[in-house]
Amino acid sequence: MRRFFSTVFFLAVLATLAAAGYAWWWVRQPLPLAAQMVDVDIEPGTLPRGVAQAVVDAGVKANPELLYWWFRLSGQARQIKAGSYELEAGVTPRRLLRKLARGEESLRAVTLVEGWNIRQVRAVLAKEDALRHDTASLDDAALMALLGRPGQHPEGRFFPDTYTYAKGSTESALFKRAMRAMDKRLQAAWAQRSPQAATHSPEEALILASIVEKETGKGADRPLVSAVFNNRLRIGMPLQTDPTVIYGLGASFDGNLRKADLLTDTPWNTYTRAGLPPTPIAMPGRASLLAAVQPAQSKAIYFVARGDGSSHFSETLDEHNRAVNKYQRGR
Repeated sequence: MRRFFSTVFFLAVLATLAAAGYAWWWVRQPLPLAAQMVDVDIEPGTLPRGVAQAVVDAGVKANPELLYWWFRLSGQARQIKAGSYELEAGVTPRRLLRKLARGEESLRAVTLVEGWNIRQVRAVLAKEDALRHDTASLDDAALMALLGRPGQHPEGRFFPDTYTYAKGSTESALFKRAMRAMDKRLQAAWAQRSPQAATHSPEEALILASIVEKETGKGADRPLVSAVFNNRLRIGMPLQTDPTVIYGLGASFDGNLRKADLLTDTPWNTYTRAGLPPTPIAMPGRASLLAAVQPAQSKAIYFVARGDGSSHFSETLDEHNRAVNKYQRGR
C-alpha cells in the first residue's frame, strides 16, 4: 500500500511539473489571430472571465477558459483595465496580459492646425474613424452647451496642437481637452500682458491673437503685426484687416476677395466697423497669443506683404503707399 501511495504521489508530482512546464511554454507562445491585427474592446466592469471571452470573440484563437485561468493564476486579473487594444501577430498570453494590466490602449493622434476655423476643426474630426462622433449632429451652439459653455461662440476656443486619444474616445472629450488647453494658454499669456497692449480682457486678447495668426506670414513678424493692430485700437483707427472680412463671408467666400466684399457689412468686417470683431476668427497658437499681449515697441500703423512671407511696416500713409507700389504693384 505504501508503494502504491508513493507511486500516486510521484505521478501527481510529474503531472504538476508537466502542467507547470506546459504553462511556462504556453504563455510564451504566439497566439493565433484571425487577422494580422485584431481590435479588443474591454468594457468597464468586465470580469476576468468576460475579458477572456472578449479576447477570443475579437479574433484570438485560444481557449477562453485557459486564458481566464492564466489571468487568475497570474495574480493580475484585477489589474486588467477597460479600453480599446490592438493585438498584433506574435502576441503571447504573457504580452497580452501585460498590455491589459498596464492599460496600453491603442492610441491615435489628430492635429488641430494654427489658424484653422471651427468648420475646419469639425471637418477633420469627422474623418477620424477611431473617434465616436457624439457631436456630429450638433450645431455650434449645441456643441458649446454640451461642453459646458452655453452661449459662447466656438471660434478660437480650442488650442491648436496634436492630441492623442484612445480608440473609441468621443469627439466631445477631445474638444474639452483642447478647450482646457486654450483656457490655460490664454491665461498664461494674459498674465504676461505688457503696458503696450491695448486689449482690456483675455477675451479681447484672444480675438486679437486670432487676427495676428491669420495676418502673419513670417513668425518673426508677429510682434510687429500685433503692434499695428494695438496702435490702431489705441487711436480708434479701424483695423481694416482682410481675414476678418473673409471670416464674415463664411462658406460663401470663393477665394477671391473683392472690393465689394470690403464694403459688405457683417459683424466681422473691420472695414465697416470699428474695434475688434465680436469673436475670434481662427485658433491662435501660443506665439500669436503672446504677440497679442506683447506687441513690439513700434509706432507702425500700416503693413504690406513683401511677397516672401514677410511684411513691410510703416508709420505714415505716404510710406505705406510707397511700400504698396513697390511690393504689390511693382513700381
